[in-house]
Amino acid sequence: MEDNNNNEVKMFLQNKSSDTLIKITDLETLFNPLKNEIEGRIQEGEEEQDIEPFSKQDLTFASGENLPLCWLDPNYRH
Repeated sequence: MEDNNNNEVKMFLQNKSSDTLIKITDLETLFNPLKNEIEGRIQEGEEEQDIEPFSKQDLTFASGENLPLCWLDPNYRH
């Protein structure tokens, strides 16, 4: 995560199928297990890409680790 001068906190995740990095700026939606999709920007080229939706199931951390189950499944404790 990064906190730059405009106080925008962001996280970079990776698309499982394409290995493309995705910049996520809405961390509340990312952490909310009731939301299946999050908005982000593909990190390609020098120009800022348009925001588009991504399924959380299709994303991992850049290290290849899966996202925590508590971010994906509202019933993870049961």
